[in-house]
Amino acid sequence: MQYDLAQATLEAALAQPLPGIEAQRRLAPVPPRQWPRGFEVSNVRDAAGLLLVFPARRHGEAHLVLTVRADGLGRHGGQVSLPGGAVDPGETFEQAALREAHEEIGLDVSAVRVLGSLTPVDVHVSGFRLHPIVGVMDERPQTRAAAGEVARVLEVAFDELSDPRAFGSRLMERDGVVFEIPTIQVQGAELWGATAMVLAEFLTLFGWTGPDNR
Repeated sequence: MQYDLAQATLEAALAQPLPGIEAQRRLAPVPPRQWPRGFEVSNVRDAAGLLLVFPARRHGEAHLVLTVRADGLGRHGGQVSLPGGAVDPGETFEQAALREAHEEIGLDVSAVRVLGSLTPVDVHVSGFRLHPIVGVMDERPQTRAAAGEVARVLEVAFDELSDPRAFGSRLMERDGVVFEIPTIQVQGAELWGATAMVLAEFLTLFGWTGPDNR
């Protein structure tokens, strides 16, 4: 998909009610994850992540920035994620997403135009509620991976994310429960969990109806 079309589609879609949880479920674990026993929902911490859309250098195809987190970053080490992190006191979700993108991938946030936000996703394993912020840049960004935080920066074409051959699943056991985890294979990395659920809603804005195997 060309960048200009992607930008116009996003602007129109974000002005309408979001597809929400029903879209997220297309790439959600089965059975659905729950907060750990005894967890106080009032203790959920807010986080924000940036869905940055930009044109490739050649032909203007729409791309999205993702990161592979460094292996040493706790429970989410090695996972594919949006640039993002915890919201600091006094910050808006938009401010947090942009700040984290600058810190993690060196993004020049002055060139980012924020279009809106998607439906939050609860990250049960770490006690966060992730707020996805959608932004666009008219040129390919210059990025650098923050040492100790980001192992790789991925620039993924929309066509890669929605390619039926990229979708699969695997089994994972947590706390004695076996989950079927939908996955997306992109550039040698496996994308799943909260990031996959965010991308499920994002792709739905462009007419995607889910993987063939769901």
